[in-house]
Amino acid sequence: MTTSLQERLRGQLQALGFDEVRFARLPDPAVGAGLDAWLDAGYQADMAWMAKNRDKRQDPTRVLDGARSLILLGVNYWSAPSSPSAESNAPRWARYSLYADYHDTLREGLSEAGRLLEEICGAAPQDYRAYVDTGPVLERGWAARSGMGFTGKNAMLISRQHGNWLFLASVITRLEFAADPPIRRREVPGNPLGAQVGLLCGTCTRCLDACPTQAFARPGVVDSRRCVSYQTIENKGIIPRALRAGIGQRVYGCDVCLEVCPWNRFAREGRRLLLSARDDLREVSLADLLVLNPESFARVFRRTPIKRVKLGGILRNACIVAGNTGDPVHLPALVALAGHPLPLVRAHAVWAVHRLGGGAMLDGLRAAETDALVRAEYAAEDPLPA
Repeated sequence: MTTSLQERLRGQLQALGFDEVRFARLPDPAVGAGLDAWLDAGYQADMAWMAKNRDKRQDPTRVLDGARSLILLGVNYWSAPSSPSAESNAPRWARYSLYADYHDTLREGLSEAGRLLEEICGAAPQDYRAYVDTGPVLERGWAARSGMGFTGKNAMLISRQHGNWLFLASVITRLEFAADPPIRRREVPGNPLGAQVGLLCGTCTRCLDACPTQAFARPGVVDSRRCVSYQTIENKGIIPRALRAGIGQRVYGCDVCLEVCPWNRFAREGRRLLLSARDDLREVSLADLLVLNPESFARVFRRTPIKRVKLGGILRNACIVAGNTGDPVHLPALVALAGHPLPLVRAHAVWAVHRLGGGAMLDGLRAAETDALVRAEYAAEDPLPA
């Protein structure tokens, strides 16, 4: 591809709303080199899709036969912080969730990106495949390889212009583009996914030190089993008791290791041409969450990424947050949830009620409980073995 066509494509993609447009050449064995070790250590928890087609994740040419290039696209989602303070008992949401689902809105941009590939570069529809977190592509590793940023000790892509706040998308194509250079090459043996972890972090360990559940096995390596984001979003079952206090007020996801990063001082609010803010979600209180039903859940969270955890997941997480507040005002709602049809909800409601000192309020429900998981929560609160 000529330089003039490549730069024309880059400019048009930026005009669409992609704040970063970078190119990488395929293949590159260094990207994804540590995936096997990460999976073999079990750090993916029960996210079986991470292990599925691992060969394709390590080599995009196995996703699209004959692929020669990868286009990495980034959308800045930083906005001025307005999360509740640490002293507030209001629920906290991962910043990315306060938008209409980016999978949907960025997909619209990718459709236009495909049209531009065909119009400007002469690509045929079968010559490319585009993904937003949905395909076997290690976007963060490739984005670092293309110079969009570097892999921080928090395992996130860190941009010198946007901090930690980029949505990533990718286009695998049979077209050949000149590769953009990485920030700096420095191979470090044993790093995950072949990434140059902490390339511009220096001696800073703020992200590692701030993690509320100590989820980093080492710099750049996240053990999902201990990660608040995994537990509140990907885990569909019981959240381990030892991790619940660390969840704090976080009802969906966790931004701690992103928020503390000094590189965020360069972040500026983006154009958001491919995003749609849902600032109304900041007004949803913990009391509102504890009384959600199927109808209100669908109404409040439609078209947001939060809908993926479903009603049971949000109620489970809300119970943990309520238990962590120390505020007995939530006891009536929690006692009601201890009788919820879903055992997943009942189990966490039982924990929260006991944490707020209201265990005696559950005597009648305990006697009638038949589910093993819920009974285990009751038993764990006994001062002596049953």
